[in-house]
Amino acid sequence: MLFSLKKFVLPLILTLLSSVVSADVKFTQNQAETATEIIEKLTTKHYRQQPVNDELSRNLLNQYVDQLDPAKSYFLQEDISEFKQWETKLDDMLKEGDLSAGFNIYNRYYKRALDRLQSNIALLESDFQFDLTQDEYLPYDVEGNEWPITIEDADDYWRKRIKEAYLRLRLNDKEPEAARELLIKRYTNLKKQLAQRDSEDIFQVYMNALTGLYDPHTSYMSPRSKENFQIALSLSLTGIGAVLQLEDEHTQIVSVVPGGPADKQGILQAGDKIVSVGQDKDEMVDVIGWRLDDVVKLIRGEKDSTVRLEIIPSTGELAGNNREISIIRDKIQLEEQAAKAQVIEVNNDRGIYRVGVIEVPTFYLDVEAYYNRDPDFKSTTKDVMRLLGELREQKVDGIILDLRNNGGGFLQEATTLTDLFIDPGPIVQVRNSDQYISRNYRSRSEAYYRGPFMVLINRLSASASEIFAGAIQDYGRGLVVGGQSFGKGTVQVQLPLQEGEIKLTESKFYRVSGESTQHMGVVPDIKLPSLYDIEKVGESSEDNALPWDKIPPVPHRHYTLSPAPLDTLKGRHQQRLESDPDLVYLSNELELVSERRKIKQLSLNEENRRRETKEYDNKLLSMENKRRAAKKLEAFPSVEEWRAQHKPGEDDDRILSEKDPILYEVGNIMGDYMSFSRSPVRQAMHP
Repeated sequence: MLFSLKKFVLPLILTLLSSVVSADVKFTQNQAETATEIIEKLTTKHYRQQPVNDELSRNLLNQYVDQLDPAKSYFLQEDISEFKQWETKLDDMLKEGDLSAGFNIYNRYYKRALDRLQSNIALLESDFQFDLTQDEYLPYDVEGNEWPITIEDADDYWRKRIKEAYLRLRLNDKEPEAARELLIKRYTNLKKQLAQRDSEDIFQVYMNALTGLYDPHTSYMSPRSKENFQIALSLSLTGIGAVLQLEDEHTQIVSVVPGGPADKQGILQAGDKIVSVGQDKDEMVDVIGWRLDDVVKLIRGEKDSTVRLEIIPSTGELAGNNREISIIRDKIQLEEQAAKAQVIEVNNDRGIYRVGVIEVPTFYLDVEAYYNRDPDFKSTTKDVMRLLGELREQKVDGIILDLRNNGGGFLQEATTLTDLFIDPGPIVQVRNSDQYISRNYRSRSEAYYRGPFMVLINRLSASASEIFAGAIQDYGRGLVVGGQSFGKGTVQVQLPLQEGEIKLTESKFYRVSGESTQHMGVVPDIKLPSLYDIEKVGESSEDNALPWDKIPPVPHRHYTLSPAPLDTLKGRHQQRLESDPDLVYLSNELELVSERRKIKQLSLNEENRRRETKEYDNKLLSMENKRRAAKKLEAFPSVEEWRAQHKPGEDDDRILSEKDPILYEVGNIMGDYMSFSRSPVRQAMHP
């Protein structure tokens, strides 16, 4: 199952071109009427009370141009200057259903892009030779690019861009002619892709430039995209279980679906970019610049079949370290996303503790069975309650609820799950666009479990996960540890239109403390190392995200189950960060990744790039061998021997055993926590 998280539509950032010169694309009367309907819905129902005025018009022009040409590589400065004639007029035009400006801008883009790709192909088909010995650079951060003033300026930029693409292929063992042929095919495919584009596609792009000004979760879906989306969500379809979006010309992994094939394999990560796709042993197909839904079609397939992905790993792309992985397609079953438990043992200077860990990948509910009053309906709350009972029988001393990578799900389940840990009281507040505040989501029963409790979160813990963690933190019912959560604190509704439908944000979540989960998320009581870049992943990284704010709190109790001082727990945690081999490795890896993120340009010198790759690998090897030395294990003599023993899918390169270092560190924090409180689960479970 594959679908888009940012926008439930399959986004269409058009860097796709036609092989034939066609007439200008025109909008239809139905689209004109739909545009006025979208304006009406945004101004009357969206949470952000944003007027359609000259300011919005300016922002829309900039947003639309950036969506069409995010790297500033097709338009010229003279085009941008010409477009300014509409700078303060787009708002009035849209109110009247006049889409001419948006379509005129697209048609100019089409012409520029077509000319550019034809030039790129001509260059690659000529006897032009890439000089990979020159010391020149390509800007890595496209946001810093300026619009080229002349065709010659654009030519120079594209020469470097083509050269970098060629070099990356060479670094991944492509022969010179094979690399050249692949790039020709890539640009030719881009042209063929656009040949299929019509006014429906252009209208969707233009409208999503508009809806994106309100917030990143508001979007327009055309009739065709709606159909594709419904197909993509069908339980009868099989894939790898990943959430995808377009990032410039690449298909990027937003997140991995818990319990899916990619999750089980354990290699694919948020931020990875897909370069090419292959079926089993067939030839790989380059997908750079493709439509998102076309990439999805390649990845989706029959159960038990194999799909191969060439990816640029999110932590190694600057060195050109492309990686090929194989994933066996499968259906994502509810049972595979179900909560599960394990017991870990930790010890400190005060004794040995058995800690129950309950992993909740998503907040699920068998809706049909629930509404049919089936007593055996499946839900997160029922499963966690059962697991708590089983852990009690195993005589564990405390509980960790693991919400890492849990992107949310049913709000009802977040509420009822909280009910297991706190006595009756409010759990979350919801404020609508009319500013009405609802406090109907409440815990209504006596707590089932009253013992030592911690919640583990990371940057991909979102929505319902944040509501649960926020409630536990506000009540002081337990400690929240890990990384700052995603910050998705809004509620969307889908509304039909004359053509297609609109999904818009109509309300926001607020904690009982009055603080919003939007934008900021939940900040843990104790922070743990994380490889996620908070500037690249999470709500705060999105354009036009609704801000964090506060409303009045609601009365709620505050638990004091343990006298453990937070400073003491943090101090002991810091000591382990500096001494535990696995945690030291993780901290060093984080520092190395952080250093690489500071790089703003790519060397186009082959020798330099290979040296950078080697230096990166040697740093990782050195970190690994230091960890092995601390564990009294034999060092790896070379990068090659190290990688030979850590093949994709067999083991996590970052750990030496099945032990999850983050989870075990939370277990250690729990051990320290319980050192101050002797209230084990077996004594603290409600009958």
